[in-house]
Amino acid sequence: MATKTTFTPEEWQVLMEGVMSSGMAVTAADPSGLWGLLKEGFANASALQTAKADPQSNELIKAIVTDFESSDGRKRVQDGLRKRFEGAKSGEVKTRAIETLRQASSVLAAKAPDEAASVRTWLRTVGERVAEAAPEGGFLGFGGVPVSEAEKATLSEISDALSIRT
Repeated sequence: MATKTTFTPEEWQVLMEGVMSSGMAVTAADPSGLWGLLKEGFANASALQTAKADPQSNELIKAIVTDFESSDGRKRVQDGLRKRFEGAKSGEVKTRAIETLRQASSVLAAKAPDEAASVRTWLRTVGERVAEAAPEGGFLGFGGVPVSEAEKATLSEISDALSIRT
């Protein structure tokens, strides 16, 4: 069974950034305005709490969530993401986020093959929750579609990056 100590600090950082990158990729694919952005951010945080409370979550997922609960863990992720996305133009944010997920998938395959499938699925679920958080294309939050075509395409890219066959 893989734990945090299974990974180097750099590999662990990639896994932590992968959690945030899943939601960031979806948000960057089809920005939803201020309220949509807030809802999508809340959905990302809510996915962490759901995983922590889920008795079916494996220990590696719970370790990742636990690290997000510490101020040091959150600061490391914020600093890492700031560095990773520094200078990114609007179209590059999604590309860099997808690449982060690809790296996380590789780390999981190499260091945690038994847990890789469940962690990859969870990372994709984070993106799905963000995509479903705010309707797209409506007026003042009314109407529109639950998940836009751009978000659906991004979820497909996330699946590919995580080696998930849908």
